[in-house]
Order: sequence, then C-alpha cells, then structure tokens
Amino acid sequence: MDEKAVIEYLLALLEQHNVAIRTEALGGRGGGVCKLKDRTVVFVDSEAPAAETAVMCAHAVNDLVETEKMYIVPQVRDFLEKHTLTG
Repeated sequence: MDEKAVIEYLLALLEQHNVAIRTEALGGRGGGVCKLKDRTVVFVDSEAPAAETAVMCAHAVNDLVETEKMYIVPQVRDFLEKHTLTG
C-alpha cells in the first residue's frame, strides 16, 4: 500500500469519526489538527510531501480515533503503530 493510499484510508477514518478535513496550501509542512468552535478539523497541506502528510494523518488518527476495537487493514495498522507518539 503506497503513502497516498494510506493517507486516503486515514482521512476516511477521521471523517467517519466526525473530523472535518480541509486541504489547503500551507507551505509544505504537512498540516495539523485544530479545534474551530466545537468542531475538530484536520488541515492537509497540499504542498507537503506525501510521507509527511501520512505521518501527520497517523498522529491525528492516534489522537482522535479509538482504533483498538475496529478493523483496520494490516498495512495501515502497522503504519499507525509505527507513528504513535509517546509522551
């Protein structure tokens, strides 16, 4: 599974959990997560490399979606586990 497919899968997971997705030109840094009023929004930087965007999306999913009890294709689950932020 290539990085673009991983990104699409992760963005779909976020949307299924009521996270809004906005794609904007943000200077190539990958985007991020923010709260706007009562809504969580993930900004995807259209100028960022796919690898950076995929990692940002993985961090967002790890922070916002409870994935332990849901089916996620093995390649994406491995990617999520590889990019879990440890505090």
